[in-house]
Amino acid sequence: MTFSETLKYLREERQITQKQLAYACNLSPQCICNLEQGTRNPTGSTIRTLAVYFGVSADYLLGLEDDFGVK
Repeated sequence: MTFSETLKYLREERQITQKQLAYACNLSPQCICNLEQGTRNPTGSTIRTLAVYFGVSADYLLGLEDDFGVK
């Protein structure tokens, strides 16, 4: 899966809106929308913030591993 697909999947699993995710991660709703659509690439700090929020590894978000990667 791509980053955008993984992000959308995780958000929908939590049953939260893009706006709720943006608020929780101190990002703009437009940022989340662009990331999910693949029209914007995430910065390192955005990847870190999202990985911490979802409790997954950055590698999982980036599609470099198949499981959550958290021990």
